[in-house]
Amino acid sequence: MTETPLVALAPDVAAIVALGVLVFDGVTTREADPALDEPLAAAESAMRSGGGSEADQAATRAMYRRFGIDPTKTRPSSEALLRRVRKGDRLPRINTLVDVCNWCSAEFQLPYGLYDRDRIAGAIELRRGRAGEEYAGIRKDVVHVEERPVLGDREGPFGNPTSDSARTMVTIATTSVLVAVYAPRDGSVARLRGVLDVTAARLGRFSGGRERARQILAV
Repeated sequence: MTETPLVALAPDVAAIVALGVLVFDGVTTREADPALDEPLAAAESAMRSGGGSEADQAATRAMYRRFGIDPTKTRPSSEALLRRVRKGDRLPRINTLVDVCNWCSAEFQLPYGLYDRDRIAGAIELRRGRAGEEYAGIRKDVVHVEERPVLGDREGPFGNPTSDSARTMVTIATTSVLVAVYAPRDGSVARLRGVLDVTAARLGRFSGGRERARQILAV
């Protein structure tokens, strides 16, 4: 598939983070799908048995440190998911699209962002958060993003590798999504391409949508 410019990468983050992007249209978002129960349970079992690469987790932590973030205090979303499962809990069940992305994130140990395309305003850029920038988080009061890697549009920041915004969150009314995979820049582009392949296949299977575009930003 031809890569289409979807997100711009600011120079001040390009040496630290690579970004994989998928756009799916015509998705059906459901609160739950029994067809997901078995693969999610199998994934959880594998994670409790040691699945979820420690090397990948360490690389993501190193990416956080390069932004000046202590990953033991502000954890990558991927690590938070894996820790939850290894404590004996299930992966969160939110809705079918979120559940698929959480599954991929925990398995690959890469933070994911999932956004309703119809709630994004204009051009998108991955950049450092500006002085005083913040947004209303999902199930959180305020997410402060100054100096942290953020996706922003003309209305301001709406997502980062730890916590996304309520403004662009996916609901059962969502029909078009943008998926962002935040990866360490010094990692393998081939691996990131493979991660997108698996993610796209799972989204297609469980959302019924069609992949419209993808992009890998690794300057």
